[in-house]
Amino acid sequence: MKDYYKILGVEKNASADDIKKAFRKLAHQYHPDKNKGNEDAAKKFKEASEAYAVLSDVNKRAQYDRFGSAGPAGAGGFNTGGFQGFNGNFGGFDFSQFTQGQGFGANGQSFEFDLGDLFGEFFGGGGRRRPRKGANITVDVEISFKDSIFGIEKEISVHGQKLVVTIPPGIENAQGLRVAGKGETGEGGPGDLIVRVWVKEHSFLRKEGLNLVMELSIKLTTAIAGGSIEIETLDGQIELNIPAGTSHGEILRVRGKGVPYETRGVFTGAAHGKRGDLLIVTHIEMPKKLSKKARELIDQLKNEGI
Repeated sequence: MKDYYKILGVEKNASADDIKKAFRKLAHQYHPDKNKGNEDAAKKFKEASEAYAVLSDVNKRAQYDRFGSAGPAGAGGFNTGGFQGFNGNFGGFDFSQFTQGQGFGANGQSFEFDLGDLFGEFFGGGGRRRPRKGANITVDVEISFKDSIFGIEKEISVHGQKLVVTIPPGIENAQGLRVAGKGETGEGGPGDLIVRVWVKEHSFLRKEGLNLVMELSIKLTTAIAGGSIEIETLDGQIELNIPAGTSHGEILRVRGKGVPYETRGVFTGAAHGKRGDLLIVTHIEMPKKLSKKARELIDQLKNEGI
């Protein structure tokens, strides 16, 4: 039984972010493009991809923690790339998820299976082997946080050929984009190009769903009396109104400054561009030293019950 936690080098109570960082490190280290001809590196890359496909999915991880890598059926219980395992179809195997003998799993990992080989192995041969597609090619692309929010076109080179890949708004870190027919040539046609997108961390912003979140320090006097301050956003500087009586940890919402997305009308089907919000978490700065005058003013506030 495979120990996916050990493969990624994380503890069993590791957070989703820890798992993502561990996989990213291994993916960079053992990526086939950086270790051409190194079978050991290719094996470790495949094991890490398989482990990440399971542990990055909440339901699959819970199933793995309970039953192990074999799954509840004792064999093939996980669907890491379209393989369904034992479920009563076709002698215990369901191949309905396969089109060209190739699956595409969670978070963009690709896993190849040859139906002819599977029939030969499990049913004693006789299965007709269909022409196999060429291997997929994986290319890593790193983009800025801002470009991940608004989207961008990136030019990449594959076998000396220049390709322009459109990265959509709101893409997640480590997400894979599939470009059909741009992989290695094979008897059954070319494989696909998988563009793995790595997003740089922002200095003060983070993405939560369709919203952007930032932490903002404000002065005690501003929190009490209110005021306006300028803040930096992905759209440039804006003026933020701080309401009087703002509490520590209070969330201020700036609408329409989050992640772009599209909605479609129920009857017209027309796409409408919208955006999530910018959420600002306030942190009140407490003065460490007070002048004599400031202390007198605070004493006055005490006398007024503030």
